[in-house]
Amino acid sequence: MRSQSMSGGFGGGVTRAASTRLTNAVAASLAIAAVAVCLCVAFAATSIKLAMAMPIPT
Repeated sequence: MRSQSMSGGFGGGVTRAASTRLTNAVAASLAIAAVAVCLCVAFAATSIKLAMAMPIPT
């Protein structure tokens, strides 16, 4: 059996690992990446719909 101590584990206080400017830059880049992915998916869906609407040449 282990003894339960308050000094080990995740019981300690929260410490900042990165600056606020870095955190904001990462958040902005993630937001831009999410918008880019949404635009790519919308473009692909529109292309597929247009391709399906075109008649097949014989």
